Amino acid sequence: MAAGKRLAAASGAWIVFEDEAGFSMTSPRAHTWGRRGHTPVIRVRGRSRRRTSIAALCCYKPGEKSRLIHRPRAHLRLKGARKSFSWQDYRDLLVRAHIQLDGPIVVVWDNLNTHLATGLKRYEADHDWLTTVRLPPYAPDLNPVEAVWSLVRRAMTNTAFDTSDDLDRTLRRELRRIQLRPHLVDGCLTATGLALTPPTPP
Repeated sequence: MAAGKRLAAASGAWIVFEDEAGFSMTSPRAHTWGRRGHTPVIRVRGRSRRRTSIAALCCYKPGEKSRLIHRPRAHLRLKGARKSFSWQDYRDLLVRAHIQLDGPIVVVWDNLNTHLATGLKRYEADHDWLTTVRLPPYAPDLNPVEAVWSLVRRAMTNTAFDTSDDLDRTLRRELRRIQLRPHLVDGCLTATGLALTPPTPP
């Protein structure tokens, strides 16, 4: 992590945290206002077998408004169908971020096998605007994107989605809501206990 910050400071780059999550027609459940012993029941159509994955980037740079960039991918739960992002999907997302942020980026992400793919490493080596840094193993609490997923799921609790399109619209709406509120993206970084600027010496 410290190495990533030094790289960003030296090059004027954005520090970009990445994570991905999956969402299905079965929404998270939470407490309701129903009377004790009388759980509310809502009848809906048969559940769709489609699953939507989203890869998101929380982007930070001192002096700039924090940004949230995301990319959805719909998956059919069919035998043999890919159920996650490919390294090409991650490459395209990083290219999109580079264009939108108009500057070099230091990507901080976990040790997912796809993040370590040979093709992705080769692409990084061929492009000086991209640097990747890996988070320590089993450290989701250091990734602000985890807090983004918490905000999205909180808004989706106890929701009966009628169709997969209804699910996608809800996801786009909630992510857009966060995008338009940079203070929420800042709060996600604060929740990790990390800071972009080094502490002032005593």
